[in-house]
Amino acid sequence: MCYGDRSLKPIRSSDIGLYIYCARAWRYRQRGVESSNQGEMISGTELHSQHGRLVLVSGLIRTLGLIALLVGLALLVAYCTGQIL
Repeated sequence: MCYGDRSLKPIRSSDIGLYIYCARAWRYRQRGVESSNQGEMISGTELHSQHGRLVLVSGLIRTLGLIALLVGLALLVAYCTGQIL
């Protein structure tokens, strides 16, 4: 679909977030103007990646802890009912 000389592009959620945060930054991105704070942006991306890894690891540790708890409860029930000496 085209209206005039501009084609319609899908609107991404990151575009909406950027526009809400700063409409000027959104316009610059649409025009292909590169941001002057590339170092900070790279640093922020790395921090987000590290945080994502920590969230994943903590979820795995929590799951392992719950499994250990269930195994312990099963062993306790078996011991209390005389199934294990």
